[in-house]
Amino acid sequence: MDISFILNELGEERENYFNAIAPPIIQTSNFKFNTVNDFRNALADEFQGNLYSRGFNPTIDILRKKLAALDGAEDALVFGSGIAAITIPVLALLRAGDEVVCVENPYSWTIKLFQDFLPKFGIKTTFVNGSQVQEIENAISPKTRLIFLESPNTFSFDVQDLSAIAKIAKAKNIITMIDNSYCSPLYQQPIAYGIDLVAQSATKYLAGHSDVLAGVVTGDRKLIKQIFEKEYMNIGASLAPQNAWLLLRGLRTLPIRLEKITANANKVIEYLEQHEKVESVLYPFSKNSKQLDLAKKQMKACGGLLSIILKEASLQKIETFCNSLKHILMAVSWGGYESLIIPACAGIRITDFDLQQQRHTLIRIYVGLEEPEYLIKDLEQALERI
Repeated sequence: MDISFILNELGEERENYFNAIAPPIIQTSNFKFNTVNDFRNALADEFQGNLYSRGFNPTIDILRKKLAALDGAEDALVFGSGIAAITIPVLALLRAGDEVVCVENPYSWTIKLFQDFLPKFGIKTTFVNGSQVQEIENAISPKTRLIFLESPNTFSFDVQDLSAIAKIAKAKNIITMIDNSYCSPLYQQPIAYGIDLVAQSATKYLAGHSDVLAGVVTGDRKLIKQIFEKEYMNIGASLAPQNAWLLLRGLRTLPIRLEKITANANKVIEYLEQHEKVESVLYPFSKNSKQLDLAKKQMKACGGLLSIILKEASLQKIETFCNSLKHILMAVSWGGYESLIIPACAGIRITDFDLQQQRHTLIRIYVGLEEPEYLIKDLEQALERI
């Protein structure tokens, strides 16, 4: 399916809303029925239509169609946040006594889900080095029901071999799920490699303007319906129609935004890799990456997210560098118009900071839509202060 058709036409039946070019925000909590039998059918299977906007809504339906098509999936569910798009499917798929194999060092709230939340329900998680397929296979037990991936993963951007892992999982009847927020559907389509469910923080590239929280999970219709019918409806983490509309607007410019962001990032990386005060740059498509071949096999490009390690790093140097930036903002998230920075040490108690742990020294940079020369000047003056 052509991406221009998906982003600009799919799901948009304009004759149903006065031939308006932009779809309307259907701001309603519920929908009327003409007969008791119609009402009965809707109550019996809410997955099939509009009954109450906690489930589906016409504005959200347009968005679901587009997001599923972008991932090459049969269907999609949208949520009020990215972590809801991970948590609710996981709760729907697992039962007490089940086990999970998860890549180590995923997104912080994903860690909390598997490490702190799920054990309350008798579900155990084993964290492994996802870049080693053998470690994932070795961690599988007869009770394993889910393999959770994040490729590339947070901060260090390690890549997992999606097709190899999917092959192992299918042979053992294990569901695979991935957080694909780093790449977006434009740069990586995990379903094509055999992954069952693809989650994303739509807050990032898909929305693209740092003004909406949302999440999405895509997959085959049977799995999506299973998630919808109990956990999705019971927990009530659905997306509001206003936010769905903002996401639809953001999708219109997704290709051109990602193209500009990627071009900007490449110029910034080129500058950082030659700087005498930068020890290394972590980026899946970096010429120095040990996983470059695998990254290029699975991904079309990388976008704007990278990490750096300062030469002879120390907590003082990291803080001085980050505090000295004037235009690159210190904040969480990424994928919007603005460039951002977040040092890993900000999430670590000072007494726990350990220079021997590389992850503690990482500084994550998101390169946005500003001109690269503008960003490089800011980085340069900050690096001069350390």
